[in-house]
Amino acid sequence: MRRRAATLLWRVLLAAALVCGIGLLPWLSRTDPALTVLKARSAEREPTPRVLADIRAQLDLEEGPLRLLGQWLGGLPRGDAGRSWLTGTQVTPTVVQALGVSLLLVTVAFVVAAATAALVCARTLWLGAHRRLDGRRAGGGASAMIAALPEFLTASVLATVVGVQLGWLPALGWYGPQWTVLPALALGLPAGAVLGRLLDDLLPGAFAEPWVLAAEARGLPGRTLAAKAVRRCVPALLPNLGLFVVGLTGGSVAVEQIYDIPGLGRTSLQAALAQDLPVLQAGTLALLLLAAAVTGLAALAVRRLTGPALRDGALDSLHRPRRPTRSALPLVHGGLLTAVIALGLLRDPLALDTGARLQPPSRSHPFGTDVLGRDLHARVGHGAFDTLLTAFAISATALVVGVLLGLLPRLSGPLVDTVNAVPPVLAALLVTAVAGSGAATPAIAVTTVSWAALAAHTSSLLRQEHATSHLTATRALGANRWYLLRHELLPAILPSVTKHALLRLPGAALALASLGFLGLGAQPPAPEWGLLLAENQPYAERAPWAVLAPAAALALLGALAVSTAGGMRWQPRRRVRPRTTTRTEHPLPAEELAEAG
Repeated sequence: MRRRAATLLWRVLLAAALVCGIGLLPWLSRTDPALTVLKARSAEREPTPRVLADIRAQLDLEEGPLRLLGQWLGGLPRGDAGRSWLTGTQVTPTVVQALGVSLLLVTVAFVVAAATAALVCARTLWLGAHRRLDGRRAGGGASAMIAALPEFLTASVLATVVGVQLGWLPALGWYGPQWTVLPALALGLPAGAVLGRLLDDLLPGAFAEPWVLAAEARGLPGRTLAAKAVRRCVPALLPNLGLFVVGLTGGSVAVEQIYDIPGLGRTSLQAALAQDLPVLQAGTLALLLLAAAVTGLAALAVRRLTGPALRDGALDSLHRPRRPTRSALPLVHGGLLTAVIALGLLRDPLALDTGARLQPPSRSHPFGTDVLGRDLHARVGHGAFDTLLTAFAISATALVVGVLLGLLPRLSGPLVDTVNAVPPVLAALLVTAVAGSGAATPAIAVTTVSWAALAAHTSSLLRQEHATSHLTATRALGANRWYLLRHELLPAILPSVTKHALLRLPGAALALASLGFLGLGAQPPAPEWGLLLAENQPYAERAPWAVLAPAAALALLGALAVSTAGGMRWQPRRRVRPRTTTRTEHPLPAEELAEAG
């Protein structure tokens, strides 16, 4: 009971710190909120001292940030989140309506993600149900490419092709169920590919457990075995599933912008850019409450699915040592990506030719040209260094931080929920306010939020491994915590979390691309891949090659990451100990046995 109270207090303190930090955002960034609000209301109006003074009087800015923050917090118990600084309307109805729109969109996107994940795992499920997994090769290239598709690019292509050219579905607005299909596809396909890869990695361990032999002996059909294997693996993924729900609710900013959807992500973005603090604070608080609710439901679902086995330490490990699978796919993908980059480096990325604007691929321009006549092959090649180096640095940092914090679930659990409730756009604004604007600001912002999923994955796998019978037996033999962590837990957890980090490697590049698409990332004329997508996205209908070139490079990066991760296996070295004939033989070295007491 005391631990639960401490965890709840830690969660409340983190949420309060985030909301209060947002309330102090203009003063932390040393900007005049009256000037920002004036520009958002009317960009043409001249910011004279009298006009700014009138705005300060309307918004009570002269009372200071702490007084304003106290007034806003005082109204929350009554359900009053204040009035918008831009429109003067009540904030609570606006945020509740936007949250409802986002939850409906995320619900449909979750259906798409579930269907996508089922397709990704279909082959493994069929082989496992028929006991043919021994010869399975690691795949996942197609799912990796789907996971690497930028959401805003997928949304633009679907809106242009399906909505405008074919006219099958609405391409703009939010007026009924049919308006949810295209944005849900743009959000659900990448999320489903990531979840499918994580589930596909756990399924072989589930099919190798003793219950499968017992089920076969009872004559259960293959589809029943597949369903039970999925149920066995889902508890380890439920925390990540909850993160997806919260992340999509607040992070689908680009998709909501393209389809003109009045969701919470778009509402928060507009409030952040205009420094409409009451709306921004209320939107962030709604995401924090949603994160807490989803986390609680996920914990209840884990207990429901695992039953007393989690409490009694009767689970089997899903992460058994396996030999690395040999595949030529990493060499193929890596060689192709290297060749594309190397040949692009031989060209000039800044050379302008206005007479060759938006030219299709040819011998002189293998990837075509952009709207200024610049060679796209050259820009992809020269932008690879910044894009790949930054993405690798973000992924490596996120992996280290995620694993370290994931090993401390009571500390990291509320922290993960709080960080996950912060969209990358808002994180970029907060980082800019604290550290100032610069070339490293987008990378710092993405790193700040990208470790959360890995920490949640680590904590979930750690909880499952702690409940395994072999760990209970090893602990009963006198193993101390350090021995268990080094020889049992980390070898079981690290391969899956590392694969997860590699799978999110393109996602780091996509997060930077999303910031560039929204004007918060790299700035022209830099050839960063996300900026290339943002610059050429308006011309996707007229010149699709202008966006296909950087998108194909990102998809190839995703295929390389997943094919490399598919061959990873951790086989811990076992110490060879001399056999003795005494009955007091112990499996641990003498020095570790002494430490264990």
